[in-house]
Amino acid sequence: MHASRPRHPDPASCLTAAVERVGAPVCVGLDPVAERLPAPIRSAAGDDPVRGIEAFSRAVIEAVAPAVPCVKVQSACFERYGAAGFAVMARLIAEARALGLIVILDAKRGDIGLSTAHYAAAAVSLGAHWVTVSPYLGDEGIRPFVDAGLGAFALVRTSNPSGDAIQALPLADGRTVAEAVADEVERLAMATRGDRSGGFGAVGAVVGATRPEDAARLRARMPHAIFLVPGYGAQGAGGAEIRACFLRGITGAVVTASRSVLYAAPEAPDVRAAIHQAATALADEVTQALAVAG
Repeated sequence: MHASRPRHPDPASCLTAAVERVGAPVCVGLDPVAERLPAPIRSAAGDDPVRGIEAFSRAVIEAVAPAVPCVKVQSACFERYGAAGFAVMARLIAEARALGLIVILDAKRGDIGLSTAHYAAAAVSLGAHWVTVSPYLGDEGIRPFVDAGLGAFALVRTSNPSGDAIQALPLADGRTVAEAVADEVERLAMATRGDRSGGFGAVGAVVGATRPEDAARLRARMPHAIFLVPGYGAQGAGGAEIRACFLRGITGAVVTASRSVLYAAPEAPDVRAAIHQAATALADEVTQALAVAG
C-alpha cells in the first residue's frame, strides 16, 4: 500500500473541474474479469489471472484517459485475489492519477467508528478521490470519509432490479426509503460544499439511470449532490433516461459504463484502440443526449 497521500480539500470541485476540462460527464468502470480478457492478454499472462488483469486494466486506463474525466475502480475485482490483487489495484490507481483521471473507488463501504476511519484511511492511501458507501448506518457511516478528505457517493436508488424491495418501500410520512436517504444525502452535501465546487458537496448519490422517473424526483430533492449514474449501456439505459439526473447541461452528474467500453471489441487486433473508440463514443453519446435535452 502507498504511503499516506495529500488530500484534496474539495472533492466536488476536483470532479467538476475534470468534467469541464474533458467536456463530457462520463466515467469508465474498471471491472476486469479474468475469463473475459482479450485472448492475446490472457495468452501473455499464462496461468496468472492477476497479471492478465493488470495488463488489461493498464491498457484500459491509457486508452480512456484522453476521452473521459474519471474511472471507477471496482474493488471486488481486485480484492478477490488477496494481497496480489490489492497491490495491482494500488498501482493502477497511481497510474490513473498520473494521467489526470479522477478515481472513484467502488468499494461500497458501510460501518461506523474506528472501522470506518480505517476504511477511509485505506482509500486515501490507495489514492482515491471518491469512494462509494452504504448509507444504512447514517451520518456515522459517511462523515469519516469526508473528514479524511474524500468524496462519498452514497447508494440511494440503485440500478439492480431487486433494489425495489427496500428502496421503493413507502414510509409513514409518505416518502420512500430512497427519498429518505436522499434527504440525508442532501443535508450532508449542503454541509460539505466548498468555495470552488459550483455548489456541490463532498457527499453525492448513486442513482441508477434505469428508473428515470425516480431519478427526476431524487434530483429535485438533492440539488447540491453530484449523482453517480450506473445503468447506461449494457444495463439498458440510454440518452433519454440519463437526462433526469442532470441539473443543466453536463452539470450535476457523471454517467458510468463498464462492459460496453471494456469489452466493446474483445477480438479486435488493437484492443487499446477499440477501447479508446468505445470510450470516445460513450462521451459523445452522453454529451449529445444532454445537448438535445438542453
